[in-house]
Amino acid sequence: MGKEFLNLTDPDKVKDVIKNFAIIRKIEEINFAETYGRILAEDVHATIDLPPFNRASMDGYAVKAKDTFIATEDNPVLLNLSEVVKAGNIPKKRLMEGNCVEIGTGAPLPSGADAVVMVEFTETEEGNIKIYDAVAPGENIANRGSDIEKGNILLRSGTLITPDKIGVLSAIGMSLVTVFRKPRVAVISTGNELIKPNEDLKYGKAYDINSETIASAVKSCGCIPIHSGIAKDDYNDLKAKISQFSDADIIITSGGTSAGAGDVLNVVVEDIGEVLIHGISVKPGKPTLIGILTKGNIDKIIFGLPGNPVAALVVFQVFAAPFLRRMAGIRGYKQRKESIKLRLSRRYHSSRGRSQYVLIKIREDQAYPILKDSGAITALAEADGYFEVPKNVEIIEKGDKIDVIPLSRL
Repeated sequence: MGKEFLNLTDPDKVKDVIKNFAIIRKIEEINFAETYGRILAEDVHATIDLPPFNRASMDGYAVKAKDTFIATEDNPVLLNLSEVVKAGNIPKKRLMEGNCVEIGTGAPLPSGADAVVMVEFTETEEGNIKIYDAVAPGENIANRGSDIEKGNILLRSGTLITPDKIGVLSAIGMSLVTVFRKPRVAVISTGNELIKPNEDLKYGKAYDINSETIASAVKSCGCIPIHSGIAKDDYNDLKAKISQFSDADIIITSGGTSAGAGDVLNVVVEDIGEVLIHGISVKPGKPTLIGILTKGNIDKIIFGLPGNPVAALVVFQVFAAPFLRRMAGIRGYKQRKESIKLRLSRRYHSSRGRSQYVLIKIREDQAYPILKDSGAITALAEADGYFEVPKNVEIIEKGDKIDVIPLSRL
C-alpha cells in the first residue's frame, strides 16, 4: 500500500490558489447565427437609433393632438382621412389640420402628426373618422432614439448570448459578433481497469464513467472538451497523453491521484511542471491534485480529479467549474448565486475536521442526503445537487435550512 497524504490543504486555500491563476482569454469573430450560448468579448454599441424613426406604437390614427382636445365619448371630433400608412410604408403627405392618417403599429409617423389615437376610440363614418378620446402630444408614439441612441452601449462584454440577447443584436442588424473563444479542455481518464462503452465487459474491468461525465460538465462551463481516450496507470502512457495536448488550454484528469503505488500523476506533473496542491481537506475528493505544466511545448494548468465518479464530479463543480467559467469569460459568475435554500429531511452527522460535500435528492422542497460512498453509481442516479458541511460542524439538525447547489442548471 502507498503512503497516506501527510499535508492536506484547506479548501479555502485551494480556491485562493486557483483564483490566482492567470486568465488569458482569446477572442474570435463569428457569424451572428452561431452566437447562441457564446460570451460577448466586447461591448456592443448601438449602430443605429432605436427606434430608427418616429413611429406609431399602436394601431390607430395619426393626428395633430390639438385637433382632439375637445373630443369626448358624447361629443366626438370628426376628422378627414387623408392617407393610410401600414408598417413598412412611407407616408407621402404632410398631415394638415382637421385631417388624420390611418396608421399601423410600427409604421413611420407622418410629418405634421404628433400623436396617435388608438383605433378602439374611433369610428368610421362616410370616409371620415370620428375621434371619441382626446390625446396629448407624444401619446402612443415611439420617438427616434427613445429606446437607445446610436453609439450607446447595448450589451456589455461578458454577457451570455441567450435568445433575448439575440433579439437585441438582431435589432441593430449585426452580422458578425466578437466573442470569447471557448477554452479547450483535455479530458483524460486513467486506470488499467477502464474500457470504452462499446467494448465487451470482462471480469476485472469497468466502463469508463468519468470521460463523458466530466466532458459534459466542461460543456456546461462554456468550454469545449477534447477527449483523449483512456490512459494506463503507467508513467510513459500518462505523460504521452498529457503531452499530446499542446492546443488545449487546460487538462483535467480523473484517477491516478491517490497515494497508492499504481498512481503516477503526481510523478508525471512534477517531471513536466509543478504540483501545487496534492490532497485537499474535503470529503469526498481528498486525493485531488492541482498543478501547472511548464516544460517542453506545454504551458497550462492541470486538475487531477479523484477516480471515484461522485468525488470527481463534486470536486469538479466546487473547484474547477468556477475557474473554467472565468476562463470562458462569463461575467460575475458566483457559484453561491446558483444555490437554493431547502430544509434538510433528516439529521446529518459529518466528520469533524474536513469540509464535506453531501449529495442530495430533492423531494417536495426538502433535501434528502444520499448516504452512499463516492464510488456508488446509484448516488449519481439519484442526485439533484449537493450541500457543503463546514469542517467545524458535526451535526445539522432535521429541518435546518441549507444551501443546495444543483448539479445541473437545466
